[in-house]
Amino acid sequence: MPKLSRRSRILLILGAVVLVALIAGSRLVGTYVDWLWFGEVGYRGIFTTIVLTRIAVWAAVGAFIGGILAFNLWLAYRKRPVFVPMGGPEDPLARYRAVVTERSKLIGIGLPVIVGVIAGLAGQGYWKTVQLFFNSASFGRTDPQFGHDISFYTFELPFYRWLLALGFVAVALSFIGALVTHYIFGGIRLAGRSAQVSVPARVQLAVLAGIFVLLKAVDFFFDRYDLLLSQRSDLFTGATYTDLHAVMPSKLILMCIALFCAVAFFAAVFLRNLQIPALATVLLVLSSLVVGALWPALLQQFSVEPNAKQREAQSIQRNINATRQAYGITKNKINEVSYKGTSNVSAEEVAQDEGTISNIRLLDPTLLSETFTQLQQQYNFYGFPDELDIDRYRNAQGELQDYLVAVRGINTDGLAANQQSWINRHMVYTHGNGFVTAPADRVDSVPGEGADVGSYPVFSMSDVSNNGKGRIPVDQPRVYYGELVQDYAIVGGDPGAAPREYDTPNSKYTYKGEGGVAIGNWFKRLTYAAYYGERNILFNQAIGSESKLIHKRNPRERVQEVAPWLKLDGDSYPAVINGEVKWILDGYTTLNNYPYSQLTSFGQASSDSQGGPPQPDQQINYIRNSVKITVDAYDGTVTLYTVDQQDPVLKAWKGIFPGLVKPESAISPELRQHFRYPTDLFNTQRTMLTQYHVDDPGAFYSNQGFWQVPSDPHTSGGNNSADKQPPYYVLAQNPTQNRPTFQLTSSLTALRRPNLASWVSVSSAPETYGQFTLLQLPTNTQTPGPVQVQRQMESTPKVTQDRTLFDNPGVRPRFGNLLTLPVQGGLLYVEPIYIQPSSENTYPQLARVLTYFGGKVGYAPTLGESLEQVFGAGAGEQADTAAGSGDEQQTENGQQPPQDGQQPPQDGQQPSGQPADPEVAQAVSDIQAALDRIRSAQQSGNLGELGSAFQQLEEATRRFEQAQGSGG
Repeated sequence: MPKLSRRSRILLILGAVVLVALIAGSRLVGTYVDWLWFGEVGYRGIFTTIVLTRIAVWAAVGAFIGGILAFNLWLAYRKRPVFVPMGGPEDPLARYRAVVTERSKLIGIGLPVIVGVIAGLAGQGYWKTVQLFFNSASFGRTDPQFGHDISFYTFELPFYRWLLALGFVAVALSFIGALVTHYIFGGIRLAGRSAQVSVPARVQLAVLAGIFVLLKAVDFFFDRYDLLLSQRSDLFTGATYTDLHAVMPSKLILMCIALFCAVAFFAAVFLRNLQIPALATVLLVLSSLVVGALWPALLQQFSVEPNAKQREAQSIQRNINATRQAYGITKNKINEVSYKGTSNVSAEEVAQDEGTISNIRLLDPTLLSETFTQLQQQYNFYGFPDELDIDRYRNAQGELQDYLVAVRGINTDGLAANQQSWINRHMVYTHGNGFVTAPADRVDSVPGEGADVGSYPVFSMSDVSNNGKGRIPVDQPRVYYGELVQDYAIVGGDPGAAPREYDTPNSKYTYKGEGGVAIGNWFKRLTYAAYYGERNILFNQAIGSESKLIHKRNPRERVQEVAPWLKLDGDSYPAVINGEVKWILDGYTTLNNYPYSQLTSFGQASSDSQGGPPQPDQQINYIRNSVKITVDAYDGTVTLYTVDQQDPVLKAWKGIFPGLVKPESAISPELRQHFRYPTDLFNTQRTMLTQYHVDDPGAFYSNQGFWQVPSDPHTSGGNNSADKQPPYYVLAQNPTQNRPTFQLTSSLTALRRPNLASWVSVSSAPETYGQFTLLQLPTNTQTPGPVQVQRQMESTPKVTQDRTLFDNPGVRPRFGNLLTLPVQGGLLYVEPIYIQPSSENTYPQLARVLTYFGGKVGYAPTLGESLEQVFGAGAGEQADTAAGSGDEQQTENGQQPPQDGQQPPQDGQQPSGQPADPEVAQAVSDIQAALDRIRSAQQSGNLGELGSAFQQLEEATRRFEQAQGSGG
């Protein structure tokens, strides 16, 4: 090798240092930023625990792999032949011997260090496996085959498997290293068709091979436990008859053969003949083929398959019991009721159903985000999520009522082009403003009309303009942490500096919360400037000694950083708790190694047509909603609460991170009132319930009585589809309850059939939280399912008469959620229809309500009228009462709801008399003409004409705004 000068060596060293600094610099900056952020949220102990565990695992794995490799390289080098036979001047190994000999220490130390570092980097990713092993908690349940506690399979066996894998890697690398070393230094010589092996080489390689085979014997022993998660059967997870009576015994046989094979290799240390270990290896391979593969295949083909229903009965029963337990759908949690599904109910009986009829939800949270945005956004830099949330509060009469709720969050992506400066995005438009609600069971009514042609939600707002004193008052309406915000914000400055954050058109604000990382010193400013690649953080003069940088502002992101071991539900929602706006999230603990429990893809089982953040497409067979989390919308405080004290997985993680999750006793009664049963968990459970409501193994094997989640009739077009109908939050009273409760509901249809088989709900009420109600319909009758009902409703003459609604290019109809509700022994379907003009800046408005019961369809502007078309006069009394006037009919500034499709006055715009400007006067005249057309279309029920009138109104309103100089 060429000799380098001293200057060249120095330059190479400096280059290497610079390269390492560039590679590691960004990682170090990121680590420091994370350390600062964890200090801000008060969970720095979590960060240090994770980092120290990773470092410890990295060091242990690196030392183990690298140390064993180094020892075997040293042993092979030391035991090399003293006189190496030369192969002549053309010997290709001579140069390698010279290099290794000259740099023996460098290679003997450097190579194991490099291998150890790489192995450690791969091994540190298993820090969770290591920590769960040392903090395992008992399940208090044993598996039906070996009698071990379930914790052995979930916490201990993965750790043993990991150690075994490390042993295989260490022995394999050592064998290769020793083999190459002995070959280079003549311990192994290839001469013609034969080979000569020195005694030291034979001893070392034989011992390594024996250890490898010995580890394989241990692997065969552990394979028996893995059979309890076998997927040999397409029907269920767990050890099948073949696994229990063929594969499991074969593992013990192979283990014994492997032990014999290992002894044969160790015997080669004393015997010069290598034929014995070679024959033992052949025996092990042949035994694996015959005993491990052929015997189970023959048993499966000629004994099990012809009698599978009887042979697999025991395994299926074990699978049923384990799956119910692992997914939380045991019989004691499900109230099963035989439901007659009657089709004949009188109007008087419907009128008496106060619990469900008076609370039927008309507003669809998946469709009305545009309506909230158009009517409550105020400014372009505010916004609402694509999907609103449903929660419940007490109304003015003290009655429980479900509401559409949303936070008016900051959305800097909505800034106009001339507003997109760095200062505006990060220092001026820093926070959202207000908590907006609308009762979910009503819309505003238009006084003086013959029919209620409600279009708008009845909004209530608690924001800065009214000091948070809306229908649901909040102490601090400013929102710094939300679902829409992506940018970091820099708040505060020097003491006494003028406020700079936009608050209202006439005022500025300075953040006073505890959130954010202090960046008053230059080192932290330099760190964040490097982290974001933004020099303005370093040179902006408004950043002072009391400035803070607020980042990781999405509630899901904050929680995932604090608790990376949790899977989070896809739907976080805001709630007002003791006057504070909190984001509430649901955390899941999951496993994929619960013996005999059915493995399923979490991403697929929890999905539906509604969308939302998808769950990872990972296999799970155990799930618990063991943690509820809140994130303060003002200061970002993350708080985790225990809600399942019996969950062993949560107990293990609490042992790893003591003090992270607060006890259940820390949950305030008001916070508990706003807990919802999470949708992803419910979706997964209903998917499993479609099969695992069956008790008999024979019926399970034959798929008798299986159900399925129905396709969403709006996305499937009535055909089988992967888009499953989502569950719906409703305030209703099912037959097992004595009062209405907030619950999550879903229909279930027969397997590969569209008719309804059952209806399932789970309570979110604090006193009955997590209790399922399952209404099973008779199998000798046919109750239409959601797709069938949707078809029948759309083909009803009253609906087909309004085909102009569907054909008018100026209007787009949008069907809302199809609710299925138990009413007086039958099942009532309710579906709102919204219309939305096709022009820009429009929004859905409620136009009609469809109802279905017992083959009859109602179609009317109001729920009450629609019910009376189905059941007769008086049936809609409770529904009409719910939509009546009162304090719910006014917005928070005292204005009446919009009339006849008119938009409410905007901030700063006062109702005026006759305008003096001719263009304004003409625009007002055109608006009045459009309103007259709307009244006429509403009275005649011509929805096509109604859509055209709305389009005319939009154009006239735009010209009116331009004439006033408002610019829209």
